[in-house]
Order: sequence, then structure tokens, then C-alpha cells
Amino acid sequence: MSSKARTDVSRSAVLASLAANGPTSRAQLARLLNLSPTLISYLTKRLLDDGLLVELDSEEAVGRGRPARLLGLNVAAGNAVGVKLGPDHVTLVELGIDTTLVRLAQEPLTTGSATYLADLVQIISDFLKGSGSRPLLGIGIGLPGNVDDQSSGVVDSHQLEFRQVGLGSLLRRSLELPVLVENSVKALAVAERLYGLGRHHEDFAVVTVGSEIGAAFILDGMLYRGASGSAGDIGHIVVDAAGPQCTCGNRGCLQAVIGQSALVAQARSRGVIGAHASITALGAAADAGDTAAQEVFAEAGHTLGKVLATVTQGLDPEIVIILGEATISWQHWSFGFEPAFRAGLSTSRRGVPTAVEPWQDASWAQGAAALVFATPFDTGGLTGDQGRLVRERLAGGPSPTDD
Repeated sequence: MSSKARTDVSRSAVLASLAANGPTSRAQLARLLNLSPTLISYLTKRLLDDGLLVELDSEEAVGRGRPARLLGLNVAAGNAVGVKLGPDHVTLVELGIDTTLVRLAQEPLTTGSATYLADLVQIISDFLKGSGSRPLLGIGIGLPGNVDDQSSGVVDSHQLEFRQVGLGSLLRRSLELPVLVENSVKALAVAERLYGLGRHHEDFAVVTVGSEIGAAFILDGMLYRGASGSAGDIGHIVVDAAGPQCTCGNRGCLQAVIGQSALVAQARSRGVIGAHASITALGAAADAGDTAAQEVFAEAGHTLGKVLATVTQGLDPEIVIILGEATISWQHWSFGFEPAFRAGLSTSRRGVPTAVEPWQDASWAQGAAALVFATPFDTGGLTGDQGRLVRERLAGGPSPTDD
């Protein structure tokens, strides 16, 4: 890992520690993060210069030492708006820099409508009107599909029926704020790197299981996007050539076999749940001890485990972090997942840890907002010109945006 990337990860760890623990002295940060006092001084100076931290009142000294100045997150620096696009609704959040959820809204929005983009602009515009006194640093957009890069935001999405849609430029012109667009799973990986379990690791994988099946990878401390931005699109790996048709046009894609809609269809066809029952009913049946319902989840876990074993063997992450709507029923998935996952790894890799994190309805949109807050840590230039504009707003500089 390059020294620049390593420093970037350490800066993220400082920010995450202050978000989790509140105001802290430099000496305490050094102890908590196992970093040298010299490096902590360097990192916190950069964060202070970037406007992310502020110096607060001193804490009382012990013995004859001088009082230590406390450092805290500069919550007045600004908020970010995160937007998650789905095929039938849009979720919006406003977050403080300390990850405090300021506002949450959800609005219906139907894919394929002739007025979809105009309606989206109106929904976001109306949401922005409710912002308070803190400045808005920018808007993060998360969506299912492929994005060329975060700054330009040209999107291809089967689920949203987008083909080379210049979403980023459209929203920037209409909203007059910096806009960063990214695949929703990659946005979650950015959030994990900044605030979650990923801040403790330089190489990790994030896997989402639920209505969408996807993955994203942080390698050497940086988001890996691939040549076209589609790295991690494991939901469209074909696992059964004779399986159900996927939204992408192929048959038997992972998402078409173990996504929530697929599990509901399987459970209905087997008579496990009623003809109009949902994934909630399937989960409730499994929780109540229905072995047929549990088998549906276990089979899905087995299929997922085999795919993730191949991915893990190839990329060698330190940890695999599992997120998504399916985590509420993970105890049933795990019966099939763990044996298949471990069996698919070489002996030396079978101990790689997995972690299942809690899931909230707003998590997708919160991940999108993290795209904005992560711009000061962008050593690889992923955020481009829009990242520069966010950093200027953070520093109190120019506010107009340019295409």
C-alpha cells in the first residue's frame, strides 16, 4: 500500500473515531488508533485545514502537565444530501458530518415514466428547500447500475431503464450543487471505509443481499471501480444457465436466483407462503420454525457462498462485510452460506472473517451521502471536478458549480 493511501486511511480512522467517541485529545487519538503522536499531529492538522475538525475547550491536565486541547468534528462545516434511486421510489436523507440523520423522506417515482427525470429533479428540489442553517456541501446519488465515474455520472441501469443517461450533468444544472453519482453498493463501501468496520481494514469487500445482489471492493484503501466502473457486479454472474430470466436479459444470474423477488417466487411455487405473500411472510415463517421456509433461505445462502468464495479467493480481502435487507433473516441464510463459503476457499484462506451489519431502510441513501463526505480523502481522483467543488464549499470557498 502506498504511503499516501495509508495516510488517507488513517485520516478516515481519525474522523470515524471522533464520530464514534466524541471530542478527543490528540494523545487519546494516538492511543485509540495505535498511531504515533507525530502522525496524529500531522493528520489532525490536515483535517483542521480542510475544515473537518475544530479545536474545542481543553480538558483538565493530569499532574503537572498542560491541559490538552480537544478535537471534535466541525458539524457546522456543512451537511450532505444522499439520494437512493429505485424502480418505484426514491429515498432522500440529509446527514450531518458526524453522521447524524437530520431528515429522511421517501417519495414514489416510477421507472419508465416519460417524466421520470423531471419528477426526480422536482423531488430533490423540494427536499433541499427543507434544509436548515448549515450549508449543503453537495448531493450523493446511489443507484442500481453502472456509472462511468462519480463526477460525470453517466448511467446505464437495467432496473431504472437508463441507457447512457447523463444524470450527473442534468442534476448539477438543475440543482446548482456539486453532485456525485455512484453505484449504490460502491457508495455503501465508501461509507464503510469512512465510518464502518471497513475503517479498520485496507482491503475489504462489501456484499449486499436483498432486493439487489452486488459487491464492492476497497483495495489498498481505495474504491476499486474497474475499467468501466462495473467492478463488483456479482449479481449478474450466471449461476444457472437454465434459471429464471434476469432484468439484464440473461438467464440464471445470481440476482435472478437469490434476490428477494426470486425467493418469494420460489416460496410461492412450493406452497411455503401464499400467492400474494411477501418476503416478510417468508422470513416470519422461517423464524417460526417452518423448515420449508428455512430451506429456501439455506439454498440461497449456499449459492451465495459458492460465488463469494470464488470472489474472495481471487481478491484476498481481509474481511467480507455483508449488508442489505436480507440480513434480518441471515440466521437462516447462514446454514447454507457458511459451509459453501468455507469449502470454496483454499485452506490458507478459510479463516477470512465475515461480518453481518444491521440494516435500516435509510442505509442506501446514507451511503450515497457518504460520497460527499469522503471527498477530502480522495487520493485517487475518483470524485474529479465535483469533488473539488465539494472541498471548496467545505473550506468556505466558491459555491457555484460548473459542468
